[in-house]
Amino acid sequence: MLTVTVSDKGQVVIPVEIRRRLGIAPGCQLDFSLEGHVIRAEVKRRVVQTNAEDGFGMLVCKQPRKRRLADFDVALAMREAAK
Repeated sequence: MLTVTVSDKGQVVIPVEIRRRLGIAPGCQLDFSLEGHVIRAEVKRRVVQTNAEDGFGMLVCKQPRKRRLADFDVALAMREAAK
């Protein structure tokens, strides 16, 4: 049995061995229930780990021509916003 300490905010750190075994990662949701004097935590929803490359191609620009950084005139945009 592993012992953890409760913070002033009521938070506890789930030991890494338990998180790995149950697949608990940041963003996972846990359901808590009280059974007598025992707190039971059950993994409700797991979050699938992704990386930036998984989103490649999701956003598509449908403008007829490509825009370059030189096309953006910051000074002109500031003057137009001031009008």
